Amino acid sequence: MPDARIDPRRNHLLGAIPEAEWDRFAPQLTPIIMKLGQVVYEAGVEQTYVYFPTDSIVSLLSVMENGDSAEIAIVGHEGLVGISLFMGGSATPSRAVVQSAGYAFRMKAQFIRDEFVLAGPVQQLFLRYTQALLTQMGQTAVCNRHHSLDQQLCRWILMSLDRLASNEVMMTQELISNMLGVRREGVTEAAGKLQRLGIIEYQRGKIRVLDRKRLEAKSCECYEVVRKEFARLLPWDQGVKEDA
Repeated sequence: MPDARIDPRRNHLLGAIPEAEWDRFAPQLTPIIMKLGQVVYEAGVEQTYVYFPTDSIVSLLSVMENGDSAEIAIVGHEGLVGISLFMGGSATPSRAVVQSAGYAFRMKAQFIRDEFVLAGPVQQLFLRYTQALLTQMGQTAVCNRHHSLDQQLCRWILMSLDRLASNEVMMTQELISNMLGVRREGVTEAAGKLQRLGIIEYQRGKIRVLDRKRLEAKSCECYEVVRKEFARLLPWDQGVKEDA
């Protein structure tokens, strides 16, 4: 039986491309394995591919001169990595790193540029995605400035699970602290609170959500703002909504 994880239509943007355009797209897609911690592109380096995750997650990170970084957005099966390739640039000041291992499809930069300038349904679809991604970036900045680490962690877990369509995510506390740009001890304390409340189970680098409704209640409004914007603009079923 074919592995559903390497079905390109599992990516919601690819799945929404009309059949006429899909006949051009499909031959250009190459399935690849996305390894945990893999750098998809570096800040300031010209990008040569655009990536469409199917069951992997890629973090977009803002990197400081001293090497510190913080996550500004995440991309999973709802989107693509490499919007600069069709938005008028070939590089960005951010870095893209695989947060959750899995599969993706990649496509050469020149093809995506050529397809975008045709000004057809693909262009409109990708522009809507870009608007949703910018909303996520802006809301993340607001969240990091105004909300507690407990709320940020809840938001981060929910957004990650939506992009995996699962109730579990594999992630160490060290990686979470790097993504949120906070100390590991803070993540340990926040995760411990959620576990003692029976909302999550955390062990050996795996977070399992036991009570999603309570997790959403503990999160700030930022999660819902981003979720609604993606739902409004894109054909995206945001994962598992019921408790495990």
